[in-house]
Amino acid sequence: MLSFLPGWLLFPFSFSAFAFNLALWGLLVTPLGIIKLLLPFKPVHRLTGFAGKGCYRGWTRINTALINLFNRVDWQISGAQQLDEARWYLLISNHKSWLDIPVVSTVAHSRIPEPKFFLKDQLKWLPFLGTACWALDMPFMKRYSAAQLAKRPELKGKDITTTRASCQKFKTVPTTIINFVEGTRCTEQKRLGKTSPFNYLLPPKAGGIAFTLASMGEQFNAILDFTLLYPDNPDHAALDMLMGRLKRVVVQVEVLPVDQQVIGDYFNDEQFRQRFQAWLNQRWQHKDVLIGRYLQADAIARNTEQLPC
Repeated sequence: MLSFLPGWLLFPFSFSAFAFNLALWGLLVTPLGIIKLLLPFKPVHRLTGFAGKGCYRGWTRINTALINLFNRVDWQISGAQQLDEARWYLLISNHKSWLDIPVVSTVAHSRIPEPKFFLKDQLKWLPFLGTACWALDMPFMKRYSAAQLAKRPELKGKDITTTRASCQKFKTVPTTIINFVEGTRCTEQKRLGKTSPFNYLLPPKAGGIAFTLASMGEQFNAILDFTLLYPDNPDHAALDMLMGRLKRVVVQVEVLPVDQQVIGDYFNDEQFRQRFQAWLNQRWQHKDVLIGRYLQADAIARNTEQLPC
């Protein structure tokens, strides 16, 4: 562990190490995407998918090793004991820091299938990024605006159909789809600016997760609700990590059922939309209480005077 070094000295080494790790695996993944585009055959796709999975795991393992190398971290992970790599999950989470993705990947490693993100369809045409995401089997979705639907009513529902088609490969390959439901990193400034009803969270956005469930809800075995917290580094966890100051990573995992309460036509059924929004807001209220209780218990423990027996 190198956390004993001054942060200003540690930062250039840690930043360079993480950047090199990202560039290394990015360069290895990109040719897989090109091969997949040029040779659109199922055996080739299975081979590139397997290789891409190995690259993602390599990136995750080195990230975790680097976090532990540059910091003296106490990883507090609860609720993940009952997870299974051979199942299908929708993972929802609050969003605190740029560090969240490496943390979620670390928790997912050897517990659940590698997390995948829904990406906008236009991104598949970006050089390197698009081919890399293609190689990693990231699902692409195509959404239509209200103006487009007004001009072409026949497009209504086609976005769900297109997304379902892109997710066909996941029927035979266990998969985790991740959605940071708040849509952006939660900061105190953003929380106040959005007049959030929560003490530690931004209001959740229901559309993205509802779209995911409408597209492939019947394939999910469960919904995983991740609560992420960096109690000693609440403001700049990623920067503190690069400077050797990250102390604790808290991840609380709850497993929720996939039932009729969360699967329905969110965009056309007003009653279901209201029920789904109420369900998601209840989850966020519960998450807000969990975070408050943890921080309160932590504050009591810090302020308790240690007396000799």
